Amino acid sequence: MSLVLDPAAQDLLFREARTANTFTDEPVTDEQVRAIYDLVKYGPTAFNQTPLRITLVRSPEARERLVALMADGNKPKTATAPLVAILSADNEFHEELPALFPAFPQAKDLFFAERPVRERSAAMNAALQAAYFVVGVRAAGLAAGPMTGFDFEGVRKEFLDDDHTPLMVVNIGRPGPDAWYPRSPRLDYDDVVTTV
Repeated sequence: MSLVLDPAAQDLLFREARTANTFTDEPVTDEQVRAIYDLVKYGPTAFNQTPLRITLVRSPEARERLVALMADGNKPKTATAPLVAILSADNEFHEELPALFPAFPQAKDLFFAERPVRERSAAMNAALQAAYFVVGVRAAGLAAGPMTGFDFEGVRKEFLDDDHTPLMVVNIGRPGPDAWYPRSPRLDYDDVVTTV
């Protein structure tokens, strides 16, 4: 059985897509980011919660502050990417649930009244949304460089607040020269899938 998605789209989103390590200086516009979000917002989450928050780092001053918090190997590419996004989980996402999940508005208080429960749910569902965001960047014909090598608490203090947990930093743009490392191996189907 074949997939319904066109093979060229499969390549764009998955088979040929890679984490970019260098970028051209072509800007990434707000319109492009809006189009990416307007596509990926439809990805499924539990209770239709939408805990992902995106902080676009555009000013030179903000970029400098972020680069200082990145791991050494991530500093050069974060300094030169056309756009950098900080993806975080909003631990107060439940406040939006009555509007986002009108079929069961009580979910806000019934399931998410306790902060530790919200934090676990926000982390899992925002991570799902972050993955959709990376695929959306690829769907826009851009390259993404998602990274977790940074000072998480520093990023929280510098760019967020105590209600937001940083998940990853994503460099975004058109791939530059020597943007790709060799593709790393993947596990085969039989190594991953078990039938019971």
